[in-house]
Amino acid sequence: MPDPLALLLAHLVLGVHLGVIAFNLAGLILVPLGAWRRWRWVRACLWRALHLLSMAVVAAQAALGRACFLTLWQSALMREAGGQGYAAGLIQTWIDRLIFWNLPLSVFTVLYLAVGVYTLALWWRVPPRCGRARAQPSSSADRASSTSGQSP
Repeated sequence: MPDPLALLLAHLVLGVHLGVIAFNLAGLILVPLGAWRRWRWVRACLWRALHLLSMAVVAAQAALGRACFLTLWQSALMREAGGQGYAAGLIQTWIDRLIFWNLPLSVFTVLYLAVGVYTLALWWRVPPRCGRARAQPSSSADRASSTSGQSP
């Protein structure tokens, strides 16, 4: 007998998962684009730190040979609701269904690790601005006092 609450929760987990995927992809595209266009917001520390953390989780799961925990959670909820869960990761399942290629997990592992390295490179190439104070122009009084009595 299908469990409507489990199905609803599975759909909610899917929505969160899609949001995380969109967030990760947006960061991979918008950071270099924003650096090129000189958008200041792409260097926001919190946003960049969350993006780096999210990509690190993806890369770590891939390195450990595990499917995403959101995929596993959604799959368990779908089975509980009386449906079929995913046999592989969400992205792998979608790619399999879209282009009918049965790629091994190792291909996705390499892809996720490469994207993780790219994210680290973006952190270095387009560094975030974390707690750096902007240089304030000094006043003429400050400059005069720093001359230690020398005449201008």
